[in-house]
Amino acid sequence: MGNWRCVITVGDLGEFVVVARITGRLPQGASVLLGPGDDAAVVNAPDGRVVVSTDLLLEGRHFRRNWSSAYDVGRKAAAQNLSDIAAMGAVPTSLVVGLGLPADLPAEWVDGLADGLRDECAVVGASVVGGDVTRCDLVVLGVTALGDLGGRAPVTRSGARPGQVVAVTGRLGHAAAGLALLEAGLEGEAVDAHRRPRPPYDKGPEAAELGASAMLDVSDGLVQDLGHLAEAGGVGIELDPAAFPLGEAVVAAAKELGADPLDWVLAGGEDHALAAVFPADVRLPAHWTVVGRVVEGEGVQVRGRVIELKGWDHFRQ
Repeated sequence: MGNWRCVITVGDLGEFVVVARITGRLPQGASVLLGPGDDAAVVNAPDGRVVVSTDLLLEGRHFRRNWSSAYDVGRKAAAQNLSDIAAMGAVPTSLVVGLGLPADLPAEWVDGLADGLRDECAVVGASVVGGDVTRCDLVVLGVTALGDLGGRAPVTRSGARPGQVVAVTGRLGHAAAGLALLEAGLEGEAVDAHRRPRPPYDKGPEAAELGASAMLDVSDGLVQDLGHLAEAGGVGIELDPAAFPLGEAVVAAAKELGADPLDWVLAGGEDHALAAVFPADVRLPAHWTVVGRVVEGEGVQVRGRVIELKGWDHFRQ
């Protein structure tokens, strides 16, 4: 799993040159004991446990090459997987990347992708330690992330209890606003959020230290994702719409398109903010915003609002 094997020619490059171009742009961090080149990589796991998450990104489904650069795609592919590790209260250590690439893809696109993966990993001190490359009609990325808990218990989705508070950190609604602008043929500050999310990676382990009993990253829409948390805990969640901060870029996009910015905050995905449940008496840092509470019952309710928008569903949309 740690090696790069290749059965593709990209542009005018032979298979070994493709691998060399990728691996030559991916430095290895301190947690990597053995990087690309062997049958598998070896990564240090001081805790003795390894947190693992995996995702797929398909061209035309999760990104469009005419909307996002190769560098943006690399950053986004790494971000959505690293964020899952942070949402467990762990620190990301490494990625393994499987690539499906069209034979006529320019070599510069491969370089940009590798640079994007590298730079997003650098934000958290992780490394791309290997993977596989093959020929495909579309660009496909399969990314697996590994992380270390540092002696902490994992923060799962099932720990919410009535009387606790729900808090969020990171951007909400920005990526959805950016996508709406692109679909309308417009540009704006929010478009960058769609192309390149900024997950609050360090806030995951912080939440664990603060006593979070449940947590997840917001990838498919806040209401939908909190619904998973409510179901896992056998509880209900009540959100206060007035509590959500609306980013300037989201407000500007809503004004441009005649939309309600709160719809994007509640139902828009791919910002990879963190939502966590804490004891009611916890003193949270300012970058955490309390937006609701855990109650008896089931599902997610938004005070004074009927929720008709749904988050992302791969088999419905």
